Amino acid sequence: MILEYRLPLSSKRADAILAGVHPKTGRPSYVVVELKQWSAATRWEDSDTLVDVVAAPYRPSLHPGLQVAGYGGYLFDFVRALAEEPDPLAGVAYLHNATDGTVADLWERPQTPMSRVFTGQRRGDFIEFLRSRLAPEPGRNAADVLLSSSIAPSKQLLSVAAKEIQEREQFVLLDEQRVAYELVLRAVERARRADQKNVVVVTGSPGSGKSVIALSLLGELARQGRTVLHATGSKSFTQTMRQVAGKGSTRTKSLFKYFNSFMEAEPNDLDVVVLDEAHRIREKSVNRYTPKQLRDRARPQVEELLDVARVPVFLLDEHQVVRPGEMGTATDIKAHAAARGIPVTQVDLNGQFRSGGSDKYLEWVHVLLGLRSELDTQADGSPPVWRDEPTFSVDVANSVEELEGRLRARFDAGENARMTAGYCWPWSNPNKDGSLVPDVRIGAWSKPWNLKSDRAIAGAPPSWLWAYDPAGFEQVGCVYTAQGFEYSWNGVIIGPDLVWREDRWVSRREFNKDPDFKSRKTVDDATFDRLVRHVYKVLLTRGLRGTLLYSADSETRDYLRSLVNPTI
Repeated sequence: MILEYRLPLSSKRADAILAGVHPKTGRPSYVVVELKQWSAATRWEDSDTLVDVVAAPYRPSLHPGLQVAGYGGYLFDFVRALAEEPDPLAGVAYLHNATDGTVADLWERPQTPMSRVFTGQRRGDFIEFLRSRLAPEPGRNAADVLLSSSIAPSKQLLSVAAKEIQEREQFVLLDEQRVAYELVLRAVERARRADQKNVVVVTGSPGSGKSVIALSLLGELARQGRTVLHATGSKSFTQTMRQVAGKGSTRTKSLFKYFNSFMEAEPNDLDVVVLDEAHRIREKSVNRYTPKQLRDRARPQVEELLDVARVPVFLLDEHQVVRPGEMGTATDIKAHAAARGIPVTQVDLNGQFRSGGSDKYLEWVHVLLGLRSELDTQADGSPPVWRDEPTFSVDVANSVEELEGRLRARFDAGENARMTAGYCWPWSNPNKDGSLVPDVRIGAWSKPWNLKSDRAIAGAPPSWLWAYDPAGFEQVGCVYTAQGFEYSWNGVIIGPDLVWREDRWVSRREFNKDPDFKSRKTVDDATFDRLVRHVYKVLLTRGLRGTLLYSADSETRDYLRSLVNPTI
């Protein structure tokens, strides 16, 4: 019995996995068990995927059979040992406090070998099911096989995006991810039947699956014939989605828009608009190219996005607001919806998948930067130390040359790696001969920023492909090209705009070169301090397998070394 089994590259845990020998094949056999303390549950509205549980912290909850089936599907995707065995896996949800009658609605959904449900009343049937999967022999060897199995590469977002949209669902959605997905589909159907708008807000940290949900919804709704568009406020993210997710299909490319694309749209033009990276919603959609007649009657951008579809879906992380004028918070969206009398459903994605599935790392970053304080601090009030986990590692480089060298070793070994930095160096246009200016300079070391341009120059990819094209390794990325993307190994240069002094972080505007941060009239000191911390939070949470840190400031570097894997 393996208790609290952690799913590979995820923070999610199965309550138990029973490992043994299959009574028919004689090969390793596993049963994933999800335990529920529910005493009663009913169908949520008329859904066969969502249930209403008395006193549950989340309403609605995912059907427990679907939940355990999701764990099984996820294991098949990642644990290579399972692919080598005949019929190796089954799933069961055991509601030991319930009777068949108190959860009668659960039986309306057909059960499969991966989604069996038993109550305490059916304990005998549960035991017989286990006997059909596990012979009365020791399961130690089977457990060793599972725990020592190699893990398949993660289904990274961009690698399967085109198939996700154009063909069928490629991603396994777990727990709150699946709840959010189902709630949107239900809201679309409700809006169609009742001719009433609904808003869905999905909040989650980096890697919690927001973009996976967005693409899953986009593909499913498009296949259903709904009028649906995907939109972001990020040029890099939208252009990359058009190039990668829309590969081979002009129609699919046209599904990806920008937040400012709807200034002249008629109300409820669309069934659904999926607003990914909604923390980047701006105060207004106007820019220097907007015609004067539109500029004069411009409304708040959030109002345009609420109006354009019967079901607007906002996916956001409030700690990723990195620019002045970005207004995407759950509170602001709900306030604007309430002013229109539009009901809002909010789902919090409390599972985290990007940083090697490490909740601990994400929380450590939040506490390190003073963005959250849930974790216990040390006696002197400083953040807790970081110690590597099997799925995620962190280190501090002694020099920027070491940082690049270690990342290059990963890159040369065929792994995806990138280097980013705070906006603390000038950003020049290419030289007349097409060569890039090595603007990021630390001592004798130098490297160019990623391109500003939408076209490739001198072997460097266009700005929107920097995180995806292997040639992007040779440039340093900034927050605007890194936000929304992920790579296996993450190198971060913390510039002199954020330094540690004695017992606190000090933000120093004079070292920041971002033109949006220059004026104290538009960005006061407190706002600058908050935004620059958000910038580094974004940069620090791009990695799937590990992060390598370097600070251009020696005192800050020493402080980071004292926190990261300190020797005892």
